[in-house]
Amino acid sequence: MTLPSSTPILSTLLDPAQTAARLPYTRLVTELARLLADASVQVPPRLVQPLPGGGSLFVMPALDSLTAIVKLITFTPDNADRGLPTIQGDVAVFDVVTGQRKLVLDGPTVTARRTAAVSLLAAQRLAPCTHGPLLIVGAGVQGKAHLDAFAEGLPIKEVVIASRSLSSAQRLAEYAQSLGLRARVAADANAALADCPLTVTCTPAHGVVLSALPRNDAFIAAVGAFTPHMVELSPELCRHFAVHGTVVVDTADAAHEAGDLLQAGLEVARFASLADVLHAETFAVAGPVLFKSCGWAGWDLAAARTALTDPSKGK
Repeated sequence: MTLPSSTPILSTLLDPAQTAARLPYTRLVTELARLLADASVQVPPRLVQPLPGGGSLFVMPALDSLTAIVKLITFTPDNADRGLPTIQGDVAVFDVVTGQRKLVLDGPTVTARRTAAVSLLAAQRLAPCTHGPLLIVGAGVQGKAHLDAFAEGLPIKEVVIASRSLSSAQRLAEYAQSLGLRARVAADANAALADCPLTVTCTPAHGVVLSALPRNDAFIAAVGAFTPHMVELSPELCRHFAVHGTVVVDTADAAHEAGDLLQAGLEVARFASLADVLHAETFAVAGPVLFKSCGWAGWDLAAARTALTDPSKGK
């Protein structure tokens, strides 16, 4: 029997370096803002399936009028002790009209870069002081991604690195110096907080890493805890932001995912989202700012839209 011929699927499988090259931070931040203004965007709830051994499988779909994506990744916290990536997987990108697969992006690279770009967008819109120094707590993949993003998108000159691994902190500090930044390693993240108006926490979220009260002009992006049971910030610190400052979450989904805020006993649904900030004619910021990021397939869709864009044609 002869099977009917079909049009070949034209798709490109991109490795980590190729994926990163398609996602420059400046264009990615612009696309994130565009996505939040696109009424055709749909993001169903993500599926988080526990795996034997303590890992999780994440299935995250999203679509707009032209593009559909699904991110399939595993999150295995214990891999940090095995010398393996904690996040692994892919983002498949499809054409809505034809159903053809257009791209397969490296999942960890997309996750790192879109997360850092979301933090950068929030800092650009909300941070009282954007010149730094920048404190990065956690010197892994997300730490490096946030260093790259903030160095590209903000006028910072100095970076302070704090990590439970001294060797990792030193490597990231040396990398920062290669970018032309002043960089040093801090043994105590809480002590360093007093000198740094910009802070990012991007640890495995096994426990509290920040508990000191922030400066009045502080901006903290907390990205490591993205389930109700994960935590990076102490309950007292979160409550301080809620009472004396401004709390913004990345999306409304944080209402049931933001472990830092939930464990502080805060009603997360009452806080503004990043979309609220961008849609407002003016958004009042009072006191120190906490931006709590949990992740959202919409951010991955924005990355896919960026990767599909031909920068030479501007579209």
